[in-house]
Parts: sequence; C-alpha cells; structure tokens
Amino acid sequence: MPSERAADEARIRQQIDVIVESIRAKDLEALMAVYTTDVVSYDVEPPLQHLGTAAKARNWANAFAFFETVSYEIRDLTLTVGDDVAFGYAFARLSGTGRNGAAMAGMWVRVTYGLRKIDGTWLIAHDQVSVPLDILSGKGVTDLEP
Repeated sequence: MPSERAADEARIRQQIDVIVESIRAKDLEALMAVYTTDVVSYDVEPPLQHLGTAAKARNWANAFAFFETVSYEIRDLTLTVGDDVAFGYAFARLSGTGRNGAAMAGMWVRVTYGLRKIDGTWLIAHDQVSVPLDILSGKGVTDLEP
C-alpha cells in the first residue's frame, strides 16, 4: 500500500496530466479546473502577473486562438510534497500548427508549480513560466533544449 505522500504525488501528477491533455484539446474549462480561483501566475506573456483564473484563462484563450492544433509536453517533472502544500518544477514545450497552417516548432520553457491541497484535491495556486535570459543582449534564449 503506497504511503500518503506517494499517493499525493500520484494525484499531483494526474493533475499535471490534466493540464497536458487540456492544452492539447484546447479545453479551457478542464484546464482551469486544476487551478485555485486565486491563482497567481507569472507567465511568459505580459503582463508581469496574471491574478485569478479569469486572467489565466484569458492568457490560454489567446494561445489557443493562435493555434489550429496544439502539442504540449512536460519533461523531467520533479515534485516535493507536504501535507497540504507541494511544489514542482519541469520543462515544458508548447508547439503545433498555427491558424495560417505554418508549423510552430515551439520552445522549451522552465515551469514551476506551487500547489495547495484543498478539500482533498491538489490545485495549482501559483505557476511561473520562464525562458533563460542572455544578459548581454537583453533577449530571451529560446533555442535551448533540456
């Protein structure tokens, strides 16, 4: 019988799988179900922060409108799980085919998740997506791979 921590980690991994599948399906409702209503998100798209699920949903709706088909993957997800809080980090890549028919190779980004266990369900209360910065040029470096 798995320990409670191992069971919680498995449930969190299932939530991350929901994110992946929801993005691939462009299913905004299913995607938003894994976030707390007061989620704080620091994403690559401006502004500096997105507060609440409505702002997070707008961010994803903009991305979904750009793509005809979407591919999304998470690699090297590492989790640290406590009783009612957890955090994780991974690499993620969003790619697909644009509405104009052009293939979009996408780019790898760094993702950090902060989760809370609320009424037995693990939800994302904070996420941050970033790209490395070339300090000399002031530009993001988007051609790296894990």
